[in-house]
Amino acid sequence: MKRVVIIGGGFTGANTAKILEKNFEVMLIDTKDYFEFTPSILKTLTNPELFNKIKLNHRDYLKKSRLVLGKAEKISKNSVFVNGREIFFDYLVIAAGSSYETPLKNHNSSPISKLNNIEGIHKKIEFFKKIVIVGGGPVGVELASELITFYPGKEVVLFTSSGSLIPRNSQKSQKIAQDFLKKKGVKINLNKRIISKENTSILENGKVITGDYFFLCTGIKNNSGFIEKSTKEMLNEKNQVKVNSFLQVRGFKNIFAGGDIIDTDEEKTAQSAVLHSWIINRNIINMEKRKSLIKYKIKKRLTLISLGRANGILEYKGFSLGGLIPAILKKIIEKRQLIGLKTRLF
Repeated sequence: MKRVVIIGGGFTGANTAKILEKNFEVMLIDTKDYFEFTPSILKTLTNPELFNKIKLNHRDYLKKSRLVLGKAEKISKNSVFVNGREIFFDYLVIAAGSSYETPLKNHNSSPISKLNNIEGIHKKIEFFKKIVIVGGGPVGVELASELITFYPGKEVVLFTSSGSLIPRNSQKSQKIAQDFLKKKGVKINLNKRIISKENTSILENGKVITGDYFFLCTGIKNNSGFIEKSTKEMLNEKNQVKVNSFLQVRGFKNIFAGGDIIDTDEEKTAQSAVLHSWIINRNIINMEKRKSLIKYKIKKRLTLISLGRANGILEYKGFSLGGLIPAILKKIIEKRQLIGLKTRLF
């Protein structure tokens, strides 16, 4: 039986392991022993009890796969090193994902440690009066909306270097986000580039901005350190893994990649990560059957951005809708996917 090694247990890695374990010897390498529904992680900062509802232990949905806890250290064309041990593979799937500032998306191996961290942040949020958010993308906007909705009496200040919020979205979506936050009392500072940060202050063009607590939501960092140390030719200048239209790593027929870490020109969402896993699954199976590979088609897909629990933004091919309907739709999708984890993983 051929061996498939998967690095990363997020949307791409978990789904790939779930499907391929039926016909391959699968080894899943992850720094955590659980799958985490990351789109809901911001909600845990205002309600830590939700954390246990958005995670699922890998062993609860993987029946045959072997779980290896640890960080990938380096890779070659037919092996990966983890915890000082060399593991050989016939196929490799790189789905190492990305990281945000703690506790938005990190790599604590213990759910207890992660929950303690979230609860600690939650207590600080409740206690402090002025919260500063740096970054006006979807994460910054969703975080500001969540905080101001649950704590309307707090001072929430948002800084972004862009001339608008969620700049990669349509102008109508940008206006919906800005109008919502302004109406709730969030102080929005556009075209403000933060150049440094210390414990209770940030520096913006020589001006000191103070606050009780800071969230940095200025983007993601690809978890590609293990690739930089061994096979740097796999990466582009942004440390993204270079893939072809079949999601094979360029120059390596038996190595695939998906999720946040790849260089496809698209929004890195849970939806796209699941689609990556489907293409990877089919192509590995097709390679074994000597069939033609399937191309991954990049296209504009539906986007949902939360504005608290009862509001949101839906955007699809230039059409934007704000209000309750997007919020309800996101809750339905979230509930369906979380229930599906225990049976078919989407």
